[in-house]
Amino acid sequence: MDRSNLNSQLEHLQSKYVGTGHPDTSKYEWGVNQARDSYASYVGHYPMISYFAVAENESIARIKFNITEKMLQPCGPPPERRD
Repeated sequence: MDRSNLNSQLEHLQSKYVGTGHPDTSKYEWGVNQARDSYASYVGHYPMISYFAVAENESIARIKFNITEKMLQPCGPPPERRD
């Protein structure tokens, strides 16, 4: 009984939040979700962006732009699918 309840809760979380994955999530998809979540967190926290700006000697706007660009393909191009 506890196991079925746990599985239903897990399925609910996986349907509600994309980043939690599912049994068919590939290693590439998991890495992309993790990288995008990290980048979104960096952009959302001003102290982190200002730290990156000082460390890279760039403006805050340039750092936000670079991080946003990295979100497009954070782990490189997707691997070829085998049918």
